Amino acid sequence: MISAFTLIPEYRDYVWGGQRLRPGQLTAEAWIVYEGDRIQAGPWAGLTLVEAAAQHPTELLGRVPLARTGQRFPLLIKLLDCAQWLSVQVHPNDAQALALEGPGQFGKTEAWHFLQTEPGAEILAGLKPGTTSAALAQAVRGSGLLDVVQRVSVATGDTVFIPAGMLHALGPGMLLYEVQQTSNITYRVYDWDRPASAGRPLHLEQSLAVTNLALSGQVITAAADAGARQALIHCPYFTLEQLASQGARSAVPLDPRGESFQLLTLTRGSARLTGAGWGLDLAPLQTALVPAAAGAYQLQPQGDGCRALLAYVA
Repeated sequence: MISAFTLIPEYRDYVWGGQRLRPGQLTAEAWIVYEGDRIQAGPWAGLTLVEAAAQHPTELLGRVPLARTGQRFPLLIKLLDCAQWLSVQVHPNDAQALALEGPGQFGKTEAWHFLQTEPGAEILAGLKPGTTSAALAQAVRGSGLLDVVQRVSVATGDTVFIPAGMLHALGPGMLLYEVQQTSNITYRVYDWDRPASAGRPLHLEQSLAVTNLALSGQVITAAADAGARQALIHCPYFTLEQLASQGARSAVPLDPRGESFQLLTLTRGSARLTGAGWGLDLAPLQTALVPAAAGAYQLQPQGDGCRALLAYVA
């Protein structure tokens, strides 16, 4: 029997992290779905996603990921707790990652969904219209970068798409979900005058090489009456949907159909996933990985209702 399972997350601390992910302990990121995470229970328990994908590629990954990225697990999902500004940064696309970092490297296109935001929360996303390559180079190599980037206000429930090549930064006062390609290539442009260190270098020339002047961030606000499934982001690397169930009798039917694994992260309420001969309970901010061959299943809310994010490759 192939059933949904949870993973043991990896936690990482950086200078900008807070205490919402692990109260009493500074934590910036929880890598909740990562190719190095170990499977917590079930017949594949103890294997990392890398190992499970190598042993059960079709059953775990599905036809679409296998055709695009082979047995490499293609997505990385994180929870981020931002207590301070993150560095202003940019990521390469696939071709740029290969040219700049070498064989086996992927680019990094990502999307953010804001789970909690404090009043006045802001991000940086893209460049102001009309910014030229000369103006960007002068700003990056000098001290005027904040004069050419766009500030964008965000609120709880908003989603922002961050394609490779877009300059961006997360601001303080937010807890968010991030889905991205399996890549951690980050070129830092500006780090808010923090002391330079070996662990946080700047990458000015690489940043200029990969930044796309035309990209700017757009906020996607989920519709209140969108129904059980609402598409938020669709790109060649992932699709992100929001699922909503309003009561105990309004289960959301789902089915990977062998096409792609599905990653379901509960963002509100509590719920149970039920498939053919299996069930899995989820608490808020827990994530289930549903293998591509798991068959049809349901998101069944426990109580008044629930919300979840669903990521997969299409």
